[in-house]
Amino acid sequence: MLTGIEEVDWASLGHAYGPADDVPELLRGLASADPAERETALDGMYGAVHHQGDVYDSTLACIPFLLELVADPAVQDRGCIVELLTSIGGIELDDDEELDELGSDEEEFIPAANYAMAAAAIAAGADVFLGLVSDPDPEVRLAAPCALASLHPEPARVLTLLRERLTVERDTEVRLALVAAVGRIALRHASLRAETVDWLDWLARAAQDPGLRLAALAQRARCAPGDIPDDVVPWVTGLLEEIRTSANRAASPGGERAATPTLIGQVRELLEEHAAGRPAPWTEELLRTLHAALDDRVDDRIALILAQLRSPDWGQRSDAIWLCGGLIRVWRGRYEEVVRLVGAQLQDPEPRLREAATSFLERLFELGAPAADALASRLAAGPGATGPGSAGPGGSPRAAGQSPFVGRSGRDGALLALARAGDTRAVPLLARALEGAEVRRELLYAVDGLGPSAATLAPLLRRRLAEVEFDERLYDRAAPLLYALAAVRGTQALPEVLRILREAPANRRDWVREAALRTLAAFGPAAREAVPDMRRLLAAESASVATAAARALWAAEGDRGDVLPALERWLRPGTPGTDWCAAAQALGEIGPAAGPAAPALRPGLVSRDLWVRVRSAAALWRVSGEASASLPVLLAAWEENRHARVDIAECLAEMGPAASQAQLVVLTELTRRRRHNAREGGSGSHDIHLDEKLLTLCRAALARMERGAF
Repeated sequence: MLTGIEEVDWASLGHAYGPADDVPELLRGLASADPAERETALDGMYGAVHHQGDVYDSTLACIPFLLELVADPAVQDRGCIVELLTSIGGIELDDDEELDELGSDEEEFIPAANYAMAAAAIAAGADVFLGLVSDPDPEVRLAAPCALASLHPEPARVLTLLRERLTVERDTEVRLALVAAVGRIALRHASLRAETVDWLDWLARAAQDPGLRLAALAQRARCAPGDIPDDVVPWVTGLLEEIRTSANRAASPGGERAATPTLIGQVRELLEEHAAGRPAPWTEELLRTLHAALDDRVDDRIALILAQLRSPDWGQRSDAIWLCGGLIRVWRGRYEEVVRLVGAQLQDPEPRLREAATSFLERLFELGAPAADALASRLAAGPGATGPGSAGPGGSPRAAGQSPFVGRSGRDGALLALARAGDTRAVPLLARALEGAEVRRELLYAVDGLGPSAATLAPLLRRRLAEVEFDERLYDRAAPLLYALAAVRGTQALPEVLRILREAPANRRDWVREAALRTLAAFGPAAREAVPDMRRLLAAESASVATAAARALWAAEGDRGDVLPALERWLRPGTPGTDWCAAAQALGEIGPAAGPAAPALRPGLVSRDLWVRVRSAAALWRVSGEASASLPVLLAAWEENRHARVDIAECLAEMGPAASQAQLVVLTELTRRRRHNAREGGSGSHDIHLDEKLLTLCRAALARMERGAF
């Protein structure tokens, strides 16, 4: 085994962490009889030799030995090695990427060459995967179909083999992998797509196993998204019900593995925990594939999620919540009933379901209102409540008094969701949280949506601010408290805010001062005692501090005498864009009283920096009421950068009839189904809130424009 491994000059090769002289030990570890040693070696392969998907010269040198290990039936956990080879050889460069690499220097060309060589080397030895579809080890059979679909150079031959194997395979998850691989081949090879879609359509209707029919339907939708049947929702919900009611389908038993301090081990344990107690955990991935194919058919996707949320199977309800998280993040729609049903899951005895519901509701802000009663009820039950029944994962009993919120969201997550929804029932619960040892910072940033009732929190916020220590964590602890005090206009905390402003240590001092000055600005005339400090900081070297001081001074005195010159000094040629924007925003907040500063703002309208143009145009309108110069800049920026639309829409709503030529732009935004800030592969905690804010501002702007037209 591993013949010739010593003949390779591994020390001359490299991986993510330097010379690859440790690779022979990793390869031998993959063949070890010790499960922990195998997992540690696999972790090392992904962590160094195939780090974040990279292919190094040492990765290429490993390929013959990895293929040899896969071919040896005496090696255990070969399925993991097949998956590793699939990842190494499965990266596909499109023509543009290859051309870009060819036009760059040699160092940048090497990675592209490595990917191509890896794919070629594994394809040359890919016949080894053909025999694995009938391997006695189900984990090997599970990994082999994807490897064949991704790496074998004869897709028609592979397609025939996979379809034939499906007639004799008995393991449920392996059968699903076979169908997924068939779909992958159809997507990668257009010449085989039509016949494959027809076969998947037949399988979706003819197979006896409802899980297999669901898998075929999902792959058919994936391969032909423009031809998804109109009755897909009742079809899928019927299949899910068949799967649920099938006689005692137990989760596939897996061998016990020793815990290992590796990333792979941690991921495996999380996946096992996620699947524990669920008879058909594989339905989640099938539904994810189907939802991706449905794409902008939002009404169908909502209907499917609603059906899942009404299922007696808690696992299906949990899947629905996670799937809806991806849906609502990208697409606008009518989610009231979905949110209400998600809120109902907070009373379920299954902690994983409650955690999923809480995590989902945290990000909804105003869209979370339909779940407010459920959130308030759950919080009122107290930390010792266990809900109907008292079973944990898989039906195991829980200890009496255990928190009803398990996992990263917990009780604070439910309170955060209630506060972000703007429900005043959160106020006394926030007061109780403020009396505790630690307060989740997001709770403090949610205070601004609770209206006048949140004023009762001011004394508690003041006390906590007084207790903040002046150490390296001053900003992290003080900033959320200062924000909350500004939101509730807690003017009685003026001495504590001044203490922070005056005594802030050097570490992140400008950040601390800016936060304190923003709070003083919210206090308005009640902060007159701080006027000398504000005047002194007008001359600060930091634009964020100086402009915050100008805002606070204007709010306290209403005298523009010192304020306008202090702001205009940041509107000069050569000023960094962020500094210019800070000054422009401050002038805009002052409004018409800052009219004399209008000439200083005009150069910003032609800046190369989009945000300078947007801030300058909005400020110019607010200080001068001059729409003719500002509106074209704002409309151009609207098309150039979608992330500027919230700020622009706010200005358009203020302009009203003066922005009538923006009516079509605003109306178009209101008719779009996709959220303006939706992006692939990631999201922020405030993305949904910001898009809903954009819609609210667009409606207000359109209403004002239409009123002005009559």
